[in-house]
Amino acid sequence: MATSCLPLAAAAATRNRFIVVGGGIAGVTCAEQLAAEFPSDDILLVTASPLIKAVTNFKQVSRALEEFDVEEQASSILEKRCPNIEVIQSGVERLKSEEHKIVTEAGKEYAYEKLCLCAGAKPKLIVEGNPFVLGIRDTDSATVMLYEIEGCEVIWAIKDKAIGNTFFDAGAAEFLIPKLSAEKQEPPVACKRTKYTTAESGKEEGASASPGEIGSALGPDWHEGLHLKGAKELSHKVHIESLCEIKKIYLQEEFWQLEKVSLAFPRAQQDKRNAETDDELWPVYVELTNGKMYGCDFIVSATGVVPNVQPFLDGNNFVLGQDGGLNVDKYMHTSLPDVYAAGDICTTSWEPSPVWQQMRLWTQARQMGWYAAKCMAADILGEPVDMDFSFELFAHVTKFFNYKVVLLGKYNAQGLGSDHELMLRCTKGQEYVKVVMQNGRMLGAVLFGETDLEETFENLILNQMDLSHYGEDLLDPRIDIEDYFD
Repeated sequence: MATSCLPLAAAAATRNRFIVVGGGIAGVTCAEQLAAEFPSDDILLVTASPLIKAVTNFKQVSRALEEFDVEEQASSILEKRCPNIEVIQSGVERLKSEEHKIVTEAGKEYAYEKLCLCAGAKPKLIVEGNPFVLGIRDTDSATVMLYEIEGCEVIWAIKDKAIGNTFFDAGAAEFLIPKLSAEKQEPPVACKRTKYTTAESGKEEGASASPGEIGSALGPDWHEGLHLKGAKELSHKVHIESLCEIKKIYLQEEFWQLEKVSLAFPRAQQDKRNAETDDELWPVYVELTNGKMYGCDFIVSATGVVPNVQPFLDGNNFVLGQDGGLNVDKYMHTSLPDVYAAGDICTTSWEPSPVWQQMRLWTQARQMGWYAAKCMAADILGEPVDMDFSFELFAHVTKFFNYKVVLLGKYNAQGLGSDHELMLRCTKGQEYVKVVMQNGRMLGAVLFGETDLEETFENLILNQMDLSHYGEDLLDPRIDIEDYFD
């Protein structure tokens, strides 16, 4: 849903009609949409980061599925594209909701008529303050790290039976396992953003660095353009420790004082007996809940995110969701007057469609940011607004180990109980297709590879056609199901 932002037609008022907090996908999308809806008003975008995240190469794959790239850009590019957007680089110190004001970390106050909080989420680190622990905020980052680092041995500790349990089942995980040991075949690809710094230029005078601004969270393309190669001339090796979590982390000195013993990287035979100890000296050691101990150069914490709500809670009676996000109704209102929220910071409280669920993904951040702007505009203009179609069906497209991955509806049978069935089709190294059926109707699907089934399955989930008489023929590769149902 591309928008064009018109030139500023009126002088900025002392009181801002719209303020958006957050320079991520939700915040930037919300600000852009507001700028297009109200070309004569200044839109204030307040962000702690020197860079904003912009949606590029947007493509509507189907009615519900969309593909786009996320590019970090200087805020000046956004201001040039949308002249009625002014970017203030500073964290928010406090929200004075009763006065309709925000206070930045530089001590400056900005008044608003409507406010949208899009401050995102922060990586949930295993332990805070440890220099050997890096935070990752998405699955793309985690899988890319495991696949892209060369000449290194990687221990992957997961709490579930299989990798990617949040996104797919053990069958899909088994389909992906060969990729862990596969040698890379793709040539290096240049990246538009390889430099991750905190620049002082353009920052509001007097603003200090906030905890959310400087950290060790890695984005999904942090590896691009870098030569990620270990000191040893090893082939790509990944060992998975399943059904376990980190019990304790030891720095080198503490490890040796306690006379602990760590294991060497498991080889094919050693996996069975775990007899060989590690004679190398490592800067940090990890003890797992399964009793095993490994030394390593650093630890990557890919354990999810938490909504970044702290700067806004003091003195404000927000209603929070069970996951700690700001509760929003079906118009993206929070519990406070004239305060909206979108993206990772919020928790939806409306009764969802039977085939939709909230997940903190970039696709939903973009959709929520766009929809929040429409709701804010409708409120100002006194017009009705219908719930956006993107909330009717959960639909997400991404890449996992270089496979195209499409997730639709209740793709992992979320909340369906035991009276559902799964149908599978798998071609090793090429495709993995799973559909979730209940009472003869399709409620979800997982597609790996170039299956060309996403639009057909999207329609079957939405129209709830009774498919029981097709049986297993539904996934028969000899039948062109796309043409059949079209």
